[in-house]
Amino acid sequence: MKDNRPGLNRILSFGCLAIFVSVTSCAQPAKSPPLTAKHEFAPTPSWQDEFNYTGKPDAAKWGYDLGDHGWGNNELENYTDKIENAKVENGNLVITAIKERSGKQQYSSARLVSKGKGDFLYGKFEIRAKLPKGRGTWPAIWMLASGKDYGNKGWPDNGEIDIMEHVGFDQDRLHGNIHTKAFNHAIKTNKGNNIVVKGLSEDFHAYTCEWTPETVTILVDGNAYFTFKKEAGYRWPEWPFDKPFHLILNIAVGGNWGGQKGVDDSIFPQKMEIDYVRVYPLVTK
Repeated sequence: MKDNRPGLNRILSFGCLAIFVSVTSCAQPAKSPPLTAKHEFAPTPSWQDEFNYTGKPDAAKWGYDLGDHGWGNNELENYTDKIENAKVENGNLVITAIKERSGKQQYSSARLVSKGKGDFLYGKFEIRAKLPKGRGTWPAIWMLASGKDYGNKGWPDNGEIDIMEHVGFDQDRLHGNIHTKAFNHAIKTNKGNNIVVKGLSEDFHAYTCEWTPETVTILVDGNAYFTFKKEAGYRWPEWPFDKPFHLILNIAVGGNWGGQKGVDDSIFPQKMEIDYVRVYPLVTK
């Protein structure tokens, strides 16, 4: 998702040793390991939400982006913190887009963020989810920088990682992308790939990002279909992926991409159901 908003910090610890999902409580800022290091991911998560409770999403892990201003994409939803738009039930987080007057818009939805509650430098991010369906829906599982370290202090200079994007007018086509100052769709240079996976709205699938100091790899159900590699000579305009990022879960309605073929109002409400979110720290050997 294009993001013209300021980036959305707390850094989790996994002992503050050679594990590179960082934590604000660490006394020293996280540093990238040498590019010659061997990287693996820890076998157990250092941060997770299994959604084994009922009610509003855990406030210790999730906040909200709120508003009805189009979010830089001419989107048609108002993001709220109402339980009708985001709640936990039956072991799942359920984000619901509803056709209703909300703020200045004709739809309501939710956009959950882990900023300040889960900010990560490198790691394996796995989210198991079932997607909404129908023309005009635009669900996403993605990441933005938690700080404002580079360039314009916002998008795209500080980077974006799209673990999963789906537009309802092109059912079952899954997209994974990265955006940076040098590589972004606004200037038609973004890096990414797409893959057709049947049943994205009927079944749960595992959406994964494996992020190391050298690569960002996007996978679905354990199958990698896009890798972005840090090439020799890359600096922050090409590779801003050396600072903490946070997770975002949302359903947009319409917009520059999701609304390319209009919005079918008859499909609403539409839900994205999320079984779990797990973050496995990077371990350097």
